[in-house]
Amino acid sequence: MSSLILVLVGLAMMAAGYLLYSKFLGKKVYQLSDAYSTPAHTMEDGVDYVPTNKYVLWGHHFTSVAGAAPIIGPAVAVIWGWVPAFLWVTLGTVFFAGMHDMGALWASQRHRGHSIGTLSGRYIGARGRNLFLIVIFLLLLMVNTAFAVVISNLLISTPTAVIPTWGAILVALLIGQAIYRFNWNLPLVSFVGVAALYGLMILGDRMPLALPEVMLGIPDRGWWIIFLFLYAFIASLLPVWVLLQPRDYINGLQLFVGLIILYGSFFIVRPEVVAPTLRDTVPDGTPGIFPLLFVTIACGAISGFHGIVSSGTSSKQIDKETDVRFVGYFGAVGEGLLALGTIIATTAGFKTITDWETIYSEWNAGGVNAFIQGGGALMNEGLGIPQSLSATILATMAVLFAATTMDSGIRLQRFVVSEIGELMGFKLSGLVATIIAVGCALGLTFSMGIDGSGGMLIWPLFGTTNQLMAGLTLSIVAIMLTQLRRPSWPVLVPLVFVTIMSLWAAVLQVRTFYNSGNWLLLVLDVIIICCAIWVIVEAFTAIAKARREPAVIWRDDETMPGEHAAADADAADARAL
Repeated sequence: MSSLILVLVGLAMMAAGYLLYSKFLGKKVYQLSDAYSTPAHTMEDGVDYVPTNKYVLWGHHFTSVAGAAPIIGPAVAVIWGWVPAFLWVTLGTVFFAGMHDMGALWASQRHRGHSIGTLSGRYIGARGRNLFLIVIFLLLLMVNTAFAVVISNLLISTPTAVIPTWGAILVALLIGQAIYRFNWNLPLVSFVGVAALYGLMILGDRMPLALPEVMLGIPDRGWWIIFLFLYAFIASLLPVWVLLQPRDYINGLQLFVGLIILYGSFFIVRPEVVAPTLRDTVPDGTPGIFPLLFVTIACGAISGFHGIVSSGTSSKQIDKETDVRFVGYFGAVGEGLLALGTIIATTAGFKTITDWETIYSEWNAGGVNAFIQGGGALMNEGLGIPQSLSATILATMAVLFAATTMDSGIRLQRFVVSEIGELMGFKLSGLVATIIAVGCALGLTFSMGIDGSGGMLIWPLFGTTNQLMAGLTLSIVAIMLTQLRRPSWPVLVPLVFVTIMSLWAAVLQVRTFYNSGNWLLLVLDVIIICCAIWVIVEAFTAIAKARREPAVIWRDDETMPGEHAAADADAADARAL
């Protein structure tokens, strides 16, 4: 089968999703209104709350939520065949991810930029909020530690990506000054920034850099992890306009250009999909497709991490409420396009089925390397880009996606640590909260040795925890819509589906961890399952209660009625504790 058919069908579905379905969500479900003054204006502080051009904010949101997951997940999941992965990515992007990201963004910015964890305290109750924060903390810990390991491995395996990876920081700093301090023309700044990044890729391809294998008794992977956390520590404390926003924005543009190059090679080469539609015999040790498909591919279909980003950083930067549609839904579409491109690269980027089966000879054998190998071959054949430079471009894409997610992840972890501190009666400064957040991540990463292998210690829990988080986020949005008597089925259907699949997968993992004697993951998995079930039960109880009560009246230009009173009550509860 020609991969061109998959590309055209996938692009058409995602375009229709944004042009039609997101418009329905914006008008009928979330009822976005520019009469409402967003927290970026009412609470502007120049650090976290900053009114932002929607295109710049889209770049931040897109690159923060994407990470390496929309590459890793689909690149692993095609081991079951390309049809399941293709259907879940396209349908998930249109009906699940875009709606979820819009909903979390809308809910948060209508509540003074509060996080989903804080909102759970209002809509589900104090117990639900506390359990919610546990899940969020663990999820962010998984992301920050695992992505540090993924980035360090890529910098070691592809030394040509070192210069563009670190050079992007300098480019971002200059762009931040150009946009916010000197008010330069945004299209011109964008063009120069993207050109600079691709210039760095060409330079990196010609000048690969690598650390010594061991320095001061620490291996190169350990040093890269230390450098990454040091950078993330500094970046998370800077005002968002200085580094986070411009870095994510210019990376988003560069990554979108990279997608255009990748898709351009698809249209020119039009390779045949060599992978099977459904694989009859999978390698030994490969788990069943149900429910694992729906937690293996998270980012690119629906991901709970997106709700944390939407309510943690993006909601504090929305300039106009109608920007929620572009930033939230189209951000999910951008990620869906990356996941779709990964599916094509990993199923049609190999000449024969034998070549493909060599890569997918065992579970988890695919991943980023399969994407780089398959996509690089197509870019070389279709556009004449040298194989080495193609690999550099794709590896840099993967690194920058993961690095921007890590940037936001540490900042979000700071917010969560501060919230937990407030509940315990402590007022933590941003510096102290960041030290705790980075300290926890570093402690876990180096818990199994100086090579940083501990960073992947609890990663096996990411898929189920992430999707459970998506279900928990949707439960908050569903309660709000029920109170407002707005259509809630676009939220409830994905909520039920994702919750069932993720709980099913989590329960299966309990058996796997028990059989393998992995008691740490077993205990954490049980804790996460109990927390999720408790919150979901309380959420559906709250939905049933909201149906019995009178509808909440909400003008277009106001926050949720009683929001300030609820915030004061939360503060009183925190002081009492």
